[in-house]
This record gives sequence, structure tokens and C-alpha cells, in this order.
Amino acid sequence: MSELLNGIYDDFYKTVIFDERYKLILEGLKNTILIAIGALIVGILLGSIISIVKYTNKERGKFKLLSKIFDIYVNIIRGTPSVLQLMIMYYVIFKTSTIDSVIVGIIAFGINSSAYVAEILRSGFDSIDDGQVEAGLSLGLNFRQVLKYIIIPQAIKVSLPSMGNEFVTLIKETAIAGYIGIEDLTKASDIIASRTYDYFFPLVLVALIYLVLTSVISKNGKEVECEWLVLKK
Repeated sequence: MSELLNGIYDDFYKTVIFDERYKLILEGLKNTILIAIGALIVGILLGSIISIVKYTNKERGKFKLLSKIFDIYVNIIRGTPSVLQLMIMYYVIFKTSTIDSVIVGIIAFGINSSAYVAEILRSGFDSIDDGQVEAGLSLGLNFRQVLKYIIIPQAIKVSLPSMGNEFVTLIKETAIAGYIGIEDLTKASDIIASRTYDYFFPLVLVALIYLVLTSVISKNGKEVECEWLVLKK
């Protein structure tokens, strides 16, 4: 038993501790979190604009052309693999640019996320009774005020659980960032494995880090959701 434990420790030391290889994991963790947070911000901003424009078109008949363009945009983004979108962004759109690959990753994942955020918020908007818009207008509010004070707060409340799931998905999707040379967690494990010819500990360690990240996000997401519900009561 002691020999087995010593062997496991030796393998762990060789693959993670020796030559400060754990720093590769830490750098990958930093890039993973940075890309996920940046992409979520981009996704929420773009997705919110898309969903509000589409809801306004549905309720008031405005922005018809823009709404159709956004429908096409959402269908294209949701209908194509995120890895292809990432590679097109890096190797085609930013081919001649000197922009950092992490920024390209944030943009690519943010655009991908925006389509899903738009659909999440659209579902939130659709869950609200149309009579609430008319009630707000009858009280003297304009449509913008109805959106701000009545519709959007309720849509956010309905959409919060799915938004938390979207962030968890983003964390896991960053595993493909290595396709454009970003040293994320998965890429870090590949680099370590290529030097040690041992894939077990690097992959298991990275898998555990992803598990901890997603678990913490899910737990905190539920707490934020509960606090939001209390504030809006």
C-alpha cells in the first residue's frame, strides 16, 4: 500500500510540482476565468439588446427589419459549432490583426453566448402576461418606462436560473480555446502531458478544477437568485 502511495506521489510530483509546472495550471485557470467572465459580459450586453428589440417588435411593431436580422443572427450562431466560430474569428476576421488571442476568445465566446442569452431573455419576456404592458400604458407610462419598471425586472427574475447555467456552460466551453493558442486549463494539461508523457494527473487535476469552478458558480448563482427574489418581492 505504501509503495502504491509513494508511486502516486512521485507521479504527481513529476507532472505537477517538478519544474514549477503547476504555474501552467494557474495561468490556464486565470485565462479560463478571464475569458468566461468577459464573454458573459459581452453575451449579456448583446443578448439583452437582441431580446429587447425583438420584444419591442412583438409588442409595438417597431424595428421589424432589425428584428429579422437578429433572428437570422441567433439561428446562425446557435446552429454552428462554437469551435468553428472561434476559429473563424481568429483565423479569418482577426487574421491580420495583432490583437491578443485572449481578447479574440472573449469576443468569440461572447458572440456565441449572446445568442443563447437572447433566447433565455426572450423566454423570460414571453412568460409575462401581455396585459401588464397595457396596464402600464393605461397608468400613463410610455413603453420604455413599462419595459424598465415592469417587464425587464420580471424577465430577469424568470431568466436568472438559466443565466447561471449559461455561465457554467461558458466555463466548460473555454476548453476549446487552445485551438487558437490560448493557454487555458485544458491546453495547460496538454503542455504538461507532452513534457512528462503522463496524461493522468494533468487531466484529472484540470477536471477537478472545472468541477470546483462549476460547483461554486452554481451554488453562488442560487444564492444570488434567492437574494434577487427577496429584493423584488
